Amino acid sequence: MAHLALYRAWRPQTFQDMVGQQHIVQTLQNAIRENRLSHAYLFSGPRGTGKTSAAKILAKAVNCEHGPAPEPCNKCSQCERITSGSVMDVVEIDAASNRGVEEIRDIRDKVKYSPTEVRRKVYIIDEVHMLTTEAFNALLKTLEEPPGHVMFVLATTEPHRLPPTIISRCQRFDFRRVSLEEQVGRLREISTEEQITAEDEALRYIARLSDGGMRDALSLLDQISSFTGGQVTLQHAIEATGGLPSEQFARLAVAVREKDAAKVLHEIDEMMKAGKSADKCLEQLMHYFRDLLLAQLAPDAGDSSGRVVDPAELREMSNGFSRERLFAIIDLLNRYQSEMKYAAHPQTMFEIALLKLCSDSLGAESAAGISSSDTGAVGRAEGSISRADLGQLKQQIASLEHKLSALQQSGGSSSMAGASSSSGAVGGGNAHARSNSAASGGSSSNAPRIASIPRLKLNAYVEASSSSAPSLAKWPQVLQRVKEERVTVHAWLVDGEPVAFAENTIVVAFRNTIHRETTEKPTNKGVIEGVLTAVFGSPTQLLTIMQKDWQDALAESSGKPKADHTAGEELLLVPEDEAAQKGEPWIDEAVRLFGEQLVTIKDD
Repeated sequence: MAHLALYRAWRPQTFQDMVGQQHIVQTLQNAIRENRLSHAYLFSGPRGTGKTSAAKILAKAVNCEHGPAPEPCNKCSQCERITSGSVMDVVEIDAASNRGVEEIRDIRDKVKYSPTEVRRKVYIIDEVHMLTTEAFNALLKTLEEPPGHVMFVLATTEPHRLPPTIISRCQRFDFRRVSLEEQVGRLREISTEEQITAEDEALRYIARLSDGGMRDALSLLDQISSFTGGQVTLQHAIEATGGLPSEQFARLAVAVREKDAAKVLHEIDEMMKAGKSADKCLEQLMHYFRDLLLAQLAPDAGDSSGRVVDPAELREMSNGFSRERLFAIIDLLNRYQSEMKYAAHPQTMFEIALLKLCSDSLGAESAAGISSSDTGAVGRAEGSISRADLGQLKQQIASLEHKLSALQQSGGSSSMAGASSSSGAVGGGNAHARSNSAASGGSSSNAPRIASIPRLKLNAYVEASSSSAPSLAKWPQVLQRVKEERVTVHAWLVDGEPVAFAENTIVVAFRNTIHRETTEKPTNKGVIEGVLTAVFGSPTQLLTIMQKDWQDALAESSGKPKADHTAGEELLLVPEDEAAQKGEPWIDEAVRLFGEQLVTIKDD
């Protein structure tokens, strides 16, 4: 038998041929034996699991000349003609191309006529979720009370798209994905019958690629056997399906483990020369690191996990990675896989992802990827502090506490007066911002505290604004991506205007205070910075400023006088040396360690 139509040749012809659907087969056979068939069935499940085949077998079983029987004989004229599709009373309709109300009305008009060739009319509607709303309405009444000589079988991969009124009028059977072992056993049986020499590793690789669909597995076996002339090996299967050999995965893993960026780039170049696609390579690499993780966490689960690489090889490779690093690698690869869908140059994104795996800041980068949650900032802070830094931080805290206690006991009035002045310099801007937020209609108790922008840093952004036009031209793309991610964040961000881009930071000026404060919330800012990183191709931060403050900075840089703002408006620009003039060094150190939100200075 030629290997050009393997699936058609081995398509199930009886219920016993159905692989992995024993629970459905037994139910249907019992219904036929007891003459308790329903007037409508709904077969739902993933593609390639036998929904349409089961519908045709059911049509043959109820119309067989020796039946109705639990199994069709496939030898009588009725069974043979139903198999070939030449019986007018067994109608198979593709709803994807016949989805209109007219086609369903035609069925409704014809169901009242008795069958002319077989015992029972059977209408098989494939991909039924594609029908229009009008078509479903036309089908509804017929489906509810059809004539006794009519049976409907609806097949779909997306049952959630069917109206509940349709589902409630059918007996529903959910087809499941075929397990890996059942697929391998069936493929081995077919290979023997077709005289195809196939390695077990190759059959397992094919079964894993098919994702539980027997039809896809047979199609892949057909493709690979035609490519190799009937000799199916794992290497041939990988080449024919565009996969990557395990040796290349191992070389990439070693390069990542040793943080050898040059070797990583060389391996990527070899993949691209071989015609591989960047997104598929990244997906398969993520599966490989997943297998490394499972080799550590569940070394005895090789059969159920679907691994195709030698378990001993995986175990040896996984010993070079810690569990935390493997989790971080998988998290980063998964994040870049989703971002690659929108990238103009997927290969560049693939290279950046692997180069980040080679960097020392992998843990911090991985934590930054989950900044969309409220706890993301805390997670990043904890992930970026090593044990040595933590110990040093504790010593500094103890030293500061000792100094504060000594100053309080000595009653240093001049120092505390300076501290009070410094406290006003540090916290005054935020207090002023809170009062202004209340005047603008915002709630002062919930308004986020926004850090001041040092004068020298702001001047650097002003100088860079003249050369930022190419980067700022991507702002419409940023807005569109933010809108796709979260519409509410886009509603606040659209009030801002990008004014400068420098040092992987984009400066956005806002006209309205509450818009700026809402944008600065950790959840909203995390979404925006995630989009900025995807658009600009490197980690990019968001820095916000009020429009009037930006205009003052521009005027100062050009030598013009500042605009006279009305009283009550916030001014967040603080000279860098102001704290040093008014405060004490230990106050600056406390603010640097804990942040101005946690530092409170009291005057006795």
